[in-house]
Amino acid sequence: MSDAFTTRVIDVATGSRETVHDITGECESFLREAAAGRDGLLNVFAPHATMGVALIETGAGSDHDLLSALRDLLPADDRWRHRHGSPGHGRDHVLPAIVPPHATLPVTGGRLALGTWQSVCLVDTNGDNPRRQVRLSFLG
Repeated sequence: MSDAFTTRVIDVATGSRETVHDITGECESFLREAAAGRDGLLNVFAPHATMGVALIETGAGSDHDLLSALRDLLPADDRWRHRHGSPGHGRDHVLPAIVPPHATLPVTGGRLALGTWQSVCLVDTNGDNPRRQVRLSFLG
């Protein structure tokens, strides 16, 4: 099974402000070694209670639009019962119900089979945790 399944944990600095952080390059780098030209599935999992994984276009404003929409849906104010951390931190714990903490993606010939403008991104509204980990797992 070791040839069929490979996993690695990567460290990611998302910073102290809300962000959409592109990890497509890290996923592709992992697949060059793990997939070695094979077809399969890449699972991207963020083992955090306050972060999600999204496929989104970056660099053309969509990443900022996503954060704006999340601010509208999940305002950083005192309405949240979960109150430790920064003001409004309770919203960060609701985020994974809207932007799930995982994605499973097709791999063809050892490469991500993404659409033209799709990128694999972490969505992190929690400025209290500037360093994150992400588990990448390839099933061939």
